[in-house]
Amino acid sequence: MDDLGERVKAEAAVLGMAGCGICAPGDVPEVKGRLDAFLEAGFHGQMGWLADRAAWRGDPAVLWPEARSVIMLAESYAPDHDPMAVLGQPDRAAVSVYAQNRDYHDVLKKKLKRLARWLIAEAGGEVKVFVDTAPVPEKALAQAAGLGWQGKHTNLLSRDFGNWVFLGAIFTTLDLKKDAAEADHCGSCRACLDICPTDAFPAPYRMDARRCISYLTIEHKGPVDEDLRAAMGNRIYGCDDCLAVCPWNKFAARAQEMKYAAREELRAPQLAELAALDDPEFRALFSGSPIKRIGRDRFVRNVLYAIGNSGRPELRDRAQTLTDDPDPAVADAARWASERLKAS
Repeated sequence: MDDLGERVKAEAAVLGMAGCGICAPGDVPEVKGRLDAFLEAGFHGQMGWLADRAAWRGDPAVLWPEARSVIMLAESYAPDHDPMAVLGQPDRAAVSVYAQNRDYHDVLKKKLKRLARWLIAEAGGEVKVFVDTAPVPEKALAQAAGLGWQGKHTNLLSRDFGNWVFLGAIFTTLDLKKDAAEADHCGSCRACLDICPTDAFPAPYRMDARRCISYLTIEHKGPVDEDLRAAMGNRIYGCDDCLAVCPWNKFAARAQEMKYAAREELRAPQLAELAALDDPEFRALFSGSPIKRIGRDRFVRNVLYAIGNSGRPELRDRAQTLTDDPDPAVADAARWASERLKAS
């Protein structure tokens, strides 16, 4: 089966993958301890599903005991523009690069299924395909498979393709030749830690999700702590700061998949227009987008925080129209934004 692993990698390259590596499900014994410490500290916030499936997420071998190999794949979504530039446009919204077009879960999973079907046709066996929707520690497995390492910002990064990558996994009962794990190459660099607007990293390689803007804008339900709102700036869905400043991005592989290319209307959309969206308009605008899953209310809440941070008095009327919104978090955000702009 040794040459089969190499053929898998060649087939992955044909599908446009930036990297492909192979490890065993049991090659990440450190995951359980890290996850336990993360949960014990309460860093997961409202993400109760992390605790509910901790046994599986802490040991991939438990997820499917029959699996003998894990094929890890990385697909680039590196932007063709400076994702930090919009932060200097306070009347515009900053949307995380990964969400500026189609939902990567759907796009990448289709490619992984194609590779899995190819593998079965070539060698038989059984497979299971995962793209971020199951309790799989993708980043740790990707490091064990030699694709890169988990940096101080806790994301995977590589000397070959930087850190703008989506990860997917194919578990198989086939016993494929395993790759050597990648070592850490962060050195003394602290760029990702120092740039974080909300100080979400209590230490290198540790993240408190409760302070992370990606968590706050996507996972957190209800009003965001007022002490954190100003630091969110105009980031309304996710945050790319720690990824964008990584020096290893000078080797970033350009995204080959056009479905990840930014939609023009999402590069720097106007806050005033986004705040005016009702539910049908929100669903229409973000059809096929990962943004759709947070719903109109949480999305507009985020937009209102950005409006409150804009320093643009002309946006105050837009905020005031939402002070009686049926959603309590939206109404609270609208009142907060209105008061902020009244004082500006």
